[in-house]
Amino acid sequence: MVKKLLLGGLLLSLVVVITAYQVFKRPAPEASQAFINGVVLTMDRQNNQAEAVLLEGDRIAAVGSSDAIKALAGPDAVIHDLQGKTLMPGFIDAHGHFPGSGMDAFAINLASPPIGSVKSIDQLLKRVGHEAAQVAEDEWVFGYGYDDTLLAEKRHPSRDELDMVASDRPVLLMHASGHLAVANSRALAMAGISQESADPEGGVYGRDSEGRLNGLLEETAAVDLQMQATDISAIKFLKMLSYAADEYASQGVTTAQSGATPKMLGEGLSLASRLGLIPFRLEVWPLFDEWGAELLETPEAVADYDTDLFNVGAIKLIADGSIQGYTGYLSKPYHQPFHGDEDYRGYPRTPLPELRDWVEKYHRAGFQMAIHGNGDGAMDDIITAFTEAQQKHPVADPRLILIHAQMAREDQLLAMKELGITPSFFSAHTYYWGDRHRNIFMGPERAANMSPARSAANIDLPYTIHLDTPIVPMEPLFLVWSAVNRETRSGFVVGEHQRLTVMEALRAVTIEAAWQIFREQDLGSIEAGKQADLVVLDKNPLLFPKTLKDIKVERTYVAGLEIYNKGS
Repeated sequence: MVKKLLLGGLLLSLVVVITAYQVFKRPAPEASQAFINGVVLTMDRQNNQAEAVLLEGDRIAAVGSSDAIKALAGPDAVIHDLQGKTLMPGFIDAHGHFPGSGMDAFAINLASPPIGSVKSIDQLLKRVGHEAAQVAEDEWVFGYGYDDTLLAEKRHPSRDELDMVASDRPVLLMHASGHLAVANSRALAMAGISQESADPEGGVYGRDSEGRLNGLLEETAAVDLQMQATDISAIKFLKMLSYAADEYASQGVTTAQSGATPKMLGEGLSLASRLGLIPFRLEVWPLFDEWGAELLETPEAVADYDTDLFNVGAIKLIADGSIQGYTGYLSKPYHQPFHGDEDYRGYPRTPLPELRDWVEKYHRAGFQMAIHGNGDGAMDDIITAFTEAQQKHPVADPRLILIHAQMAREDQLLAMKELGITPSFFSAHTYYWGDRHRNIFMGPERAANMSPARSAANIDLPYTIHLDTPIVPMEPLFLVWSAVNRETRSGFVVGEHQRLTVMEALRAVTIEAAWQIFREQDLGSIEAGKQADLVVLDKNPLLFPKTLKDIKVERTYVAGLEIYNKGS
């Protein structure tokens, strides 16, 4: 994503690195700290609750009553009186794209309500035109977050419309799903996309009724231009990083994730973490056909990146696209036909033969994998590919993560359990897209079973829930509220039978999220010996299932060090 990062070697002298480290290096936590007089939700195996916790350095030393912890604490221990507030493990981002939520540092936010304020193509074009007037001739105009189904015109902006407001600048606007984009003529020309261009494998160049390119780019067709448009300077990258880091810390996130990470971004994040610019843990998932392919040749290189706060984890593969972009791959047609095609089911972004090949290679080499699959057609492919890989190279506990698993069927959940696949559901879809899934994309019956976390829980299939930030804002308590209530923007309950309890949803963003990435022995619960990654909430979420989204994060701690304080 960020080719212009000034990283190491010729571009960062040793003197600059050492100086930066001295300025930004992470301070040590207090030697001893006690949190007393609170409600401690431990998220241990029995979901025990306590009143107090003792920390020694970066670790949890003891959990118990306030009197017991005060008796254990030495005379020099720092005492935090919680005054009845709730202490629980910090939130673990089970899937997202850090630091993407900081894109406002270099991009135009084109989101519609409730996330943004753009309601029409006219408003969108005015923002694009205004930005085009501010940038140099060779600079990109890049926007993100527009949603055709929320614009008054119920369509994508066109190449011609973008040309009218910015013909002399390359323009690329990313769809809210992250799986589509629209470009102007100059941008298409820079990528060598012309009338004669054939659709790339796993993607589509959009055309109008006359067969002319209309600027819409689906899936792999958008990748090259996206890389060009987000080729930003080190200064912009640092601004993006700072904004996103502050946001995550304020929401109680103690482990963030950067999914589908290209190598250059991964190296930039690694350096930023070592310099203390990222205050929490970061789980990085290399992109399968770029950085991941390189690691496949030299698996030992993973160790060069790993630290206490930075971990190169699962390899991220992509099987299909987005339901709301009509690129999710289904086993049955969409509810409302796409361009009048009543048989249209979407398509695989990575065709099954190619998916089989990649999955076998990574599985044989011992890598954990995380595979994006929204439609049940894509999940059929993922299950098929992994079944064959397991048969050839059996692994007792593979924990392959099926990202989104949005339209998973009951038979697919059973197959996941048998194979050692664990789904991570984008449960906030029920709020942001639930009404449109019911009315446009999936129809009432299938929409009621989107993100089927209750079905997974009923068969004891381990699962997590996530936000896919920056697709939607990083708000873990809103995510928990969505999984518990499954309310849409209109107030309709989509799939009441798929609701989770509050405790189940909280576990899905703490201990289960730690388990999913093989970190359950160190993270995700408040138990003696584990890392002191904690969050203080103003209310006990177990008591407020209907208003979970309104609970506030007051403090966040990573390895015993406070990284956010609402009162500061």
